[in-house]
Amino acid sequence: MSAPADRVERWRQDALSVRTGTGAHPKDFDWLAKSIPCQAACPARTDVPAYLDAIAQGRFDEAYRINLADNVFPAVLGRVCTRPCEPACRHGWEELGSPVAICFSKRSAADFQDRREPVTLDPVFGPSGKSVAVVGGGPAGLSAARELARWGHRVTVYERESEPGGLLVQGIPRFRLPREAVAREIEQVRLCGVRILCSQPVGADPSLDTLLSSFDAVIVAAGAQRLHTLPLPGSELGGLRHGLAFLREMNAGGRSKPGDRVVVIGGGFTAVDCARAARRLGASSVRVLYRRSEEEMHITPGEIREMKDEGISFETQAAPVSFSGSGGRIESARFIRTRIQDGPGGGRRDPLPVPGSEFDIACDAVLLAIGQAPDTAWLAGRTEPRLFTAGDFASGSDSLIHAIADGKAAARRLDLFLMGAARLRDVAEIVHARRTGRTRAMDEIPRQEMPVLPLPARLPEAEVETGFDRAAAQREAQRCYLCHYKFEIDNDYCIYCDRCLKAKPLPDCIVKVSRLVHDEQDRIAGFIPSTGPEDYRMLYIDSSKCIRCGACRDVCPMACISLQRASWRAANA
Repeated sequence: MSAPADRVERWRQDALSVRTGTGAHPKDFDWLAKSIPCQAACPARTDVPAYLDAIAQGRFDEAYRINLADNVFPAVLGRVCTRPCEPACRHGWEELGSPVAICFSKRSAADFQDRREPVTLDPVFGPSGKSVAVVGGGPAGLSAARELARWGHRVTVYERESEPGGLLVQGIPRFRLPREAVAREIEQVRLCGVRILCSQPVGADPSLDTLLSSFDAVIVAAGAQRLHTLPLPGSELGGLRHGLAFLREMNAGGRSKPGDRVVVIGGGFTAVDCARAARRLGASSVRVLYRRSEEEMHITPGEIREMKDEGISFETQAAPVSFSGSGGRIESARFIRTRIQDGPGGGRRDPLPVPGSEFDIACDAVLLAIGQAPDTAWLAGRTEPRLFTAGDFASGSDSLIHAIADGKAAARRLDLFLMGAARLRDVAEIVHARRTGRTRAMDEIPRQEMPVLPLPARLPEAEVETGFDRAAAQREAQRCYLCHYKFEIDNDYCIYCDRCLKAKPLPDCIVKVSRLVHDEQDRIAGFIPSTGPEDYRMLYIDSSKCIRCGACRDVCPMACISLQRASWRAANA
């Protein structure tokens, strides 16, 4: 057919502000957020499709370095991340199958590196002459420290425990996170120029005032150390303790059985870890009870299945009421059933007790896994420009990936303060590409299952998930749609032969359009499909439907379909 009239201005029809180079227009960030949902969902903005692409090609070293630049602890996160990226993955959208195993793939990048010595990243800026103290050697503090060291500052971390890592070593059991992975990645932080002082609590010596007088700025990333308790009748009985204290004892080498009949109260990682640890230490009965629904639990997919496989029972919508016993020891816990009511303004739903539904559970130990909060009393409400906070200490108990992201964000704020100007800016980095390497057949690859240890081999220090082999790792990564690639039709050169429409693998990945819809910032907010020849103005590739196979580009006789790769980057300002 002949070319449609009323062509759209080229810049307005393009999804990005430039075809190569760096862009910082609102339309660039809008495209990145919408077209790469996994990266947008990751608090640390990990370049997920780039490292999956590298794994698919067998370039595991490259994949690891991509992760290392973005999230500081790839081997750790590949085991214990909460995976906010996976629910966002396009492959998990309706009728498209299961999300890509992004988290397990991150672990594969670490497992199959060719080099076994620590990996360090190059400095971003030269020496600044500035010094920073970081209070707390957990994920947030170490993430902030590494970034600041790479930006040329002298960084010293003060850690009150005998080893750095925070909850990575104190709270997460070895059967989920081997300590070798933690130690290696902390060493990589140190090798970036970070000085880590252990058994150095900040309080009396050194005091916060001492740090503020000795350093140009201080970041407090001391975590959430104040354990929540339940002020219920009988809570003073022996045998009732906080689950995090139990895990710390186990991670320090303790192997005492917490009890024979153990009840765990809570619905997050700590609750599941407590239950599985108690089972490994010899408890004959372990029950987990949570006052909300299963959908509201803060755990990764598969955790409930693993608990059940290990003989741990699990109940939702049951809240504790009281504890009873004799001789100062707990013997029974009383619960009441709950119903879930929508929270005000669409917020988190509230569990309400159901009158008359109380029931008792015989037990000799109760582990409270109901969270913790930052202890800010020692700051005495101090606010001053040179004092910054990060991670759980700043926002309350949250996930590991959030702590890392917040540590990085705090480092950016502190660098701005020290240097008087922003030295980094977020951009879209756009380069020409030849091919993606994807085929339609890759859509049909099923999600690879993570191999696990047989039940008899699940000892306190034996890692349960054994990892993909190389072939499974590459096969899983090939499922990724590679959403960072962008196919685009230049309608100024299109002759509207419709060959791309005949070659497209999905019904709506290429559409005939009457007009594009732009918002007040010139971002493409949508399109109006054409209804016939009269209002057919252009062809448009819908990135939310495109599977990046390149079939349209292969058949185009005019070579008017371009291919770029776009990535979120922090570039020098």
